[in-house]
Amino acid sequence: MDDRSIDSLHRLARLYRVTTEFQDGFHALRRAAPEAVVAVLRSLGAPLASLDDAPDALRARRLELWQRIVEPVVVSWTPDQPAFPDQPACPDQPACTVRLDPRESLLTCEIEQEDGTQRRWSVRRDDMPLRHSAEVEGRADTIRTLTLPADLPLGYHRLHLRTERRTAEAWVFRAPRQAYPLREVCAAGWGVFLPLYSLHTSKSWGAGDFTDLGELAQWTASLGGQLVGTLPLLAAFLDTPCDPSPYTPVSRLFWNEFFVDPAAAPEFEDSSRAKELLSSSEFQADISACRAASLVDYPRQMALKRRVIELLCSALGDNTSQRATDLREYVDARPSLEAYASFRAATEHEHKTWPEWPERQRSGHLSGGDYDEQARRYHLYVQWLADAQLRKLAEDAGSADLYLDLPLGVHPGGFDVWREPDSFALGMAGGAPPDRFFTKGQNWGFAPVHPEKIRLDGYRHYIECLRHHMRYSRVLRIDHVMNLHRLYWIPRGFEATQGMYVANRADEFYAVLALESRRHQTAIVGEDLGTVPGRVRVNMSEHGLSRMYVGQFQLTPDSNNAIEATPEDSLASLNTHDMRPFAGFWKGLDIEDQMEFKLLDPEQAHQERERRQQVTAAVVDYLRRRGALTKDDPALDDILEACLVELAARPESMMLVNLEDLWLEEVPQNTPGTVNERPNWRQRSRHSLEEMKALRRVEELLKRVNQLRVEAAS
Repeated sequence: MDDRSIDSLHRLARLYRVTTEFQDGFHALRRAAPEAVVAVLRSLGAPLASLDDAPDALRARRLELWQRIVEPVVVSWTPDQPAFPDQPACPDQPACTVRLDPRESLLTCEIEQEDGTQRRWSVRRDDMPLRHSAEVEGRADTIRTLTLPADLPLGYHRLHLRTERRTAEAWVFRAPRQAYPLREVCAAGWGVFLPLYSLHTSKSWGAGDFTDLGELAQWTASLGGQLVGTLPLLAAFLDTPCDPSPYTPVSRLFWNEFFVDPAAAPEFEDSSRAKELLSSSEFQADISACRAASLVDYPRQMALKRRVIELLCSALGDNTSQRATDLREYVDARPSLEAYASFRAATEHEHKTWPEWPERQRSGHLSGGDYDEQARRYHLYVQWLADAQLRKLAEDAGSADLYLDLPLGVHPGGFDVWREPDSFALGMAGGAPPDRFFTKGQNWGFAPVHPEKIRLDGYRHYIECLRHHMRYSRVLRIDHVMNLHRLYWIPRGFEATQGMYVANRADEFYAVLALESRRHQTAIVGEDLGTVPGRVRVNMSEHGLSRMYVGQFQLTPDSNNAIEATPEDSLASLNTHDMRPFAGFWKGLDIEDQMEFKLLDPEQAHQERERRQQVTAAVVDYLRRRGALTKDDPALDDILEACLVELAARPESMMLVNLEDLWLEEVPQNTPGTVNERPNWRQRSRHSLEEMKALRRVEELLKRVNQLRVEAAS
């Protein structure tokens, strides 16, 4: 390979914010292959057909960056109190940098504020402070500071600039430095966690629905809890194709109709046909079979539920009732809902995802002949029902608040990628490099967002996703929070070990999160587990994002510090949905999982088992000395209770209790790295909600957690 081309390629990668050399989870240095780098850079817009084009592409990129008058997005923090005492407060005066050449002496400026207010002014080049100068293509260009109006309010504003020769536009994000604090939502409080598909009651059809979630929230509140957490509740493919994973949703803008309770729809009371169908012996037999199964059968249950909901939708029809008018107004207020309903109907019509559709339909626009009209109306109606049922749940004053989860990606054949193709890097997949849990790396399958193109429309799609969740959640978990800074990209056709990191604009993401969080009074929790650079956690703290503390990751063989300290303002739990519950972890079943999937060889597994025995012995000794364990030979449920007591007594954090731990469940909801090998996202809770309430041990544990949390807060 030509050394000049290789050198130009790596320089070009830096200009596109691509890291081609990095340390993986084993702290081993990895270098991306030139072919993989070319593929990533091409997806980012670099004019590269092959490695030989790198020198010319490098020159073109340098010119492109220098010829920008202003960056597409400008972040301006309001003068909040600094996050740390030794930090200076933000200056009152918002400003941005501009690039001007010697032929441009006057800059005409206009800001269109979010509320529509317009402000205009002009400034001479030499009156703007000089920050830097450089010779580019024989011309002495300068970078200067442009002062913006001092009283610029919070919001997303549009900046228009014009010189004698050029024009430019930018978004100005005027944002608070910190997100809404978790302590304002639930100071030293606690909550429970259970996936909604796993929750079930005597009335549900085999999996939980929004009515069941409301009952869980009411019961939690009656015990003193402040939050109910669950996995993402977003739309999914549940027929053909079928992918129930909550982390590969069809869209991050619409709810999963699987969780709608048909009997809670106002139309149900007046629909004799729906009631007749629901009460029929055949229908009841199908529901009974779903209730009796140990795993959730998504296609079967969704088909049953849809039959009833379609009757309710048909009953509403095109009449002039208030309900029909309300539906039309709801749809009119959400232009993307029309496109979503058409997309879902077309997917059902084609029985395949959009990358396999005819060319015309892949363009992001559909006509009436591309789908069944009844199916389109169904998707409009069912989203309206889902939104209303979630809103009712969130507004119930006697319920615990919702803790929702925003997944990192979307299904590559889903609505968001089809509708917003320019916002995604098609041909790439997000993932993770090798680490001790996944020695071959991970390919998560979804297309990453394009870090430059999302800036051009001011992060519109991301803002819509946040607002969709924050309307009803008081706490929002951001999956894989490191993505605010960078994401590991894997080009199509390459192994997961052959990827590289692509940087995002962290300050712009933090500005959006802080602004939306404050507007909705929703606290943000960042999932910062695994191999995360220290600067990410520093930035999280600076911007008011709470960390996650997962007890099973924080256990050590040192009996003096067997359960490590809890960070301030974090969300603490014993485990997550991607881990074995406490009983399975204590027995080392997660090590057996790693052996089964060849992530550990026999010698490594032996070492892991020995270390686990050391850890569990140290934890028992630590808890005894803390007075949380008193028995000479404690049972597993005694150890679980002692661990919960230890976390509950710590005042630094909010606490989330996995309900399945309370009856010593061993089976995980998800085994990362598996697809068909394990029944992921399908495990029904061993106990119904009614049975949970009747289990004396469960109620006693939660009441004790509440008592300790109250004492910790006082």
